[in-house]
Amino acid sequence: MKNRLVVITAVLLVGILLGGISFYLLGELTGRQKRAPIVPNVSKQIVDTSRAFSEIAAAVSPSVVNISTTKVVKRDANPQFDDQFFDLFNPFREFKTPKKWKEQSLGSGVIASEDGYIITNNHVIEQAEEIRITLLDKRSFKARLIGADPKTDIAVVKVDAKELPSVQWGDSDKLQVGEFVLAIGNPFGLSHTVTMGIISAVGRANVGIADYEDFIQTDAAINPGNSGGPLVNIKGELIGINTAIFSRTGSYQGIGFAVPSNMVRLVMGQLEQKGKVTRGWLGVTIQELTPELSQKFGLKQSKGALVGDIAKGSPAEQSGIKRGDIITEYNGKKVKDVGNLRNMVAQSKIGTEVPVTILRSDKEYTMKVLIAELPHDLAESSQGSAPGEQTLEGLTGLNVMELSKEVARQLGLGKEEKGVVIIRVEPGSAAEEAGMRKGDVIQEVNRKKVERLDDYSKITSGMQPGDTILFFVNRGGQKFYVTLRTS
Repeated sequence: MKNRLVVITAVLLVGILLGGISFYLLGELTGRQKRAPIVPNVSKQIVDTSRAFSEIAAAVSPSVVNISTTKVVKRDANPQFDDQFFDLFNPFREFKTPKKWKEQSLGSGVIASEDGYIITNNHVIEQAEEIRITLLDKRSFKARLIGADPKTDIAVVKVDAKELPSVQWGDSDKLQVGEFVLAIGNPFGLSHTVTMGIISAVGRANVGIADYEDFIQTDAAINPGNSGGPLVNIKGELIGINTAIFSRTGSYQGIGFAVPSNMVRLVMGQLEQKGKVTRGWLGVTIQELTPELSQKFGLKQSKGALVGDIAKGSPAEQSGIKRGDIITEYNGKKVKDVGNLRNMVAQSKIGTEVPVTILRSDKEYTMKVLIAELPHDLAESSQGSAPGEQTLEGLTGLNVMELSKEVARQLGLGKEEKGVVIIRVEPGSAAEEAGMRKGDVIQEVNRKKVERLDDYSKITSGMQPGDTILFFVNRGGQKFYVTLRTS
């Protein structure tokens, strides 16, 4: 009996031992399988795309530079703080606010030619007393300003160096929305930062950044310090100069703007040759075609630019263009809007003859216009206010009086100008919503001349509530059309 118990106990112990060993070995094998790395099945196309972006960044980065500027800032003298007796309360002069101090800022630029010409933004180097350029290889040079154009926010500087790595130029006119782009620069002083995105839009105007706008919009991350750096396509070609962002916080929010390379190239060429930019001049005041204006002019589409006024002796006047004409083509290219036409005229070579197609009374005409240089003294006349004595209440919420020579003088207009002047715009009226102001002079109503108060009265007396009226307005010398619906 005893022997049987010993045998049974021995068998149980051996079984437990074998089970433990088996459990241990099985756990080890299973654990090893769990710890084995998982290798993703990445397609060759993705690997090649990633490598391509890396190659673009490596090829372009040497042509991107860090720009640091120094300027002296002065404060206005304050007698209270400059008084010697005040030092009794603050005897340590070094703790006082200095009358002037040096201020430094950082930006970006791109080498456009191997002999040292560098493109950046005007606002990066504006008022700078010293400009210093630092390359990717840490070489540093003092730069001199060749020229700047605030109207496009482009500037060109030069360093005395040879065989510098320069960027390849691309054709910004061929860009399409959705293309991949890379932005390279020095955001927040972080040298040669590369971000990727797409082209969100082209031809952005009326952004309020510069006078001549034709921006490329991108969602590639652009932050303070990126200004002046390049925006490049997947070929590594320069297609734009990063200029500004739309942001409520001051940092990247997905909307950035770049000056297109074709505009940059034209500006740079003139700055290199003359140190300034001269622009073409047609001599017309133009405005956007709203759906309401298009309807009054009998158009099916709101495309083109409406001529509001013609400058005396201008190329437009000499060629036969008239007020009320709609410019639909310029030099063989369709006119999309006012900004588009303005840029095309400005970029035209002075002294060249350009075909301009206009629409007049449903008929199309093509005229040859000899482009002149934009005059330097095109200043806006100041707008005054007019006192009212004799008034007429119209259907549009306007109080008007006849334009006298004295009132015309107060408004900065010539004594030969005729019409009725607005002396009050009713708050909340259709006229206020349309943007009409006190001091505006109405010179036409529905394409009919208004020279006296009687003319205005006769034309508007037949107006009915709900009618759309076309006004031709002179505001301090600036002439344009306004449409509004009577109530």
